[in-house]
Amino acid sequence: MDIQTRKLNLITYLAQLQDESFFEKIEEYILSKLEKEDHSEFVPFSVEALVSRIEKSEEDLKKGNFKTQEDLENQSTNW
Repeated sequence: MDIQTRKLNLITYLAQLQDESFFEKIEEYILSKLEKEDHSEFVPFSVEALVSRIEKSEEDLKKGNFKTQEDLENQSTNW
């Protein structure tokens, strides 16, 4: 299973998670890992880059170039 598929599975799982204490544990774990990592290579997007990404997303939406939640759920049943 590739990383993109695993990420989508995790997002789906987290979206359906109802146990707040378990969610908090996951959140704390992720945040603790992020604090320990060196993020100096991350550069914030410029306003122009963000606007460009928004425009591209809107264009994709107009062209129908997207997947719905239902599409992703149907795809995940085959994993």
